[in-house]
Amino acid sequence: MDQVLFDFDHVVITPWKLIGLFGAFLFTARWFVQMYATRKSKRAHLPMMFWYLSIVGSLMTLSYFVWGKNDSVGIIQNAFPAVVAIYNLFVEMRHRYQERTTGGTA
Repeated sequence: MDQVLFDFDHVVITPWKLIGLFGAFLFTARWFVQMYATRKSKRAHLPMMFWYLSIVGSLMTLSYFVWGKNDSVGIIQNAFPAVVAIYNLFVEMRHRYQERTTGGTA
């Protein structure tokens, strides 16, 4: 995974770097999803897709920093958001399950 795919004017692209870049793109895209959902509902709103993009983007960039770059700052920077996003997704899914099973009276 460390082979150079291409080198453009001293910018080296490896498979791990592509994973990291795509993860960063997904992590950034979550804000556009949130902005769209807020605009559509005319109130601040975090859709489930926000949490899915947070988790996948964080885990992809985390994997880049663990195996592709071995950078402790990047690992810490991406590990905590992944944990928080997983927790928030779990809380939201539990809340939705309780609403379905109690008919929304919880």
